[in-house]
Amino acid sequence: MENLTHYILDYNFIKKYDLNALEQKLVLPLFEDDIYSNCAICNDSDISFAKKCFFNLIKFINIKKQNLLFYLSDFDKRVKLFDLSKKCIEQKDFEQNFIEEFFSLLLEFAVEKNSSDIHIEANEKLLSIRFRIDGKLKHIINFDIKLYKILSSFIKLKSNLDITEYRKSLDSRISQIVDNKKYDFRISIMPTILGESIVFRILENSDNKKTLSDLGFSSHIYKKLDNLRNLTQGLILICGPTGSGKTTTLYSLLENFDLENKKIITVEDPVEYKLEGITQININEKIGLGFSTVLKSILRQDPDIIFIGEIRDTLSLQIAIQASLTGHLVLSTIHSNSALNAINRLIDLNPQNFLLSSTLKYIFYQRLVLQLCPYCNFKGCKKCNYTKYKGRTTLCEFLEVDNKISSLISKNAALLEYKEYLKQNDYKDIYFDGKLKSKKQMTTLEEVYNVLGFENEV
Repeated sequence: MENLTHYILDYNFIKKYDLNALEQKLVLPLFEDDIYSNCAICNDSDISFAKKCFFNLIKFINIKKQNLLFYLSDFDKRVKLFDLSKKCIEQKDFEQNFIEEFFSLLLEFAVEKNSSDIHIEANEKLLSIRFRIDGKLKHIINFDIKLYKILSSFIKLKSNLDITEYRKSLDSRISQIVDNKKYDFRISIMPTILGESIVFRILENSDNKKTLSDLGFSSHIYKKLDNLRNLTQGLILICGPTGSGKTTTLYSLLENFDLENKKIITVEDPVEYKLEGITQININEKIGLGFSTVLKSILRQDPDIIFIGEIRDTLSLQIAIQASLTGHLVLSTIHSNSALNAINRLIDLNPQNFLLSSTLKYIFYQRLVLQLCPYCNFKGCKKCNYTKYKGRTTLCEFLEVDNKISSLISKNAALLEYKEYLKQNDYKDIYFDGKLKSKKQMTTLEEVYNVLGFENEV
């Protein structure tokens, strides 16, 4: 089966036909030339209907049913984007700013689809738009390559970047009102051999950020996370790979504390969400404001709670331990594939084990899995983009550093000793949480094992 990622669909051609009939008969007109009408079908399409529609010879392209239905969904927005792209290219004077209208509609479309990122990519023949939805990139629409420089220049102008620069990586940030709400967009522009790759990260503004109770933790995990606000010192780690929601969890934890009576300082690279009542420091290596510089000075600011974006090296771990020992609560992240493995990662950074064992309190390991769509009961519908899944929920395990775990860390015990102890104490690992949520029909076992694999159960 083919996909449509390398075709420019002519929405003026598509809108000649009745949309309801196209959805019912599972036929997607694509474009036409002097000889052929090009048409996408799937295994369930009504071919006789397609043959009645077109006067030209027909070229059929076979695609997946869910993809066909997806390209027919959000039809009004697709048509409007297509029409605006044509006007942008054909525009001779600038009395009407079609590119601004196009750009605003694109952001609106991405926000409406609950996207986390917008990918704008140019190649030799076309400009491609993809959204990352629930962690997966989804191709949305293609445009004529002539739109590329117009859109690229507009984005650079809007974000105060050099519109003549096409050879260097550029970074910026803008804010935009979308559907009466303020959104922040972090922009990264990277030169490629075929043009530029422009990526927008959609950041939740402080008005619509998530609280701890919004993140979908199971009750036994949520209670433990919620109780962290009673801690006054020690080191707490959230671990997992990139894109597993670690930073979101940490931000939600921070807002769970008594902000009025606590001095909270964050050290981030970069600051993703702006939080009221919290002192946030944005790392900037270009001006000498690096992690090491900030962390060396941070204790002089008299903080109660310190949030270090990531334990990335020996120095950041040493300062986290030092701050914990002197009566501060330190929250951070580390890349790891289990809570237990995070201990090995920490020990690899050569701390003094007896100090690490006395400061480390909890390690939470989390991953994000797709949730079953509540609107269609695993059939596929417009709400879930015909994927059968809508939104994501968090799977998690936590390791509490009790006296036994502390002694194992102190003596640099082998991994097997930890595993034996955890089994004896009925440790509820992340697979337990995954199976629990699949039983509640929040996700599927297939999705749990697709994300977690089959090899790491304690």
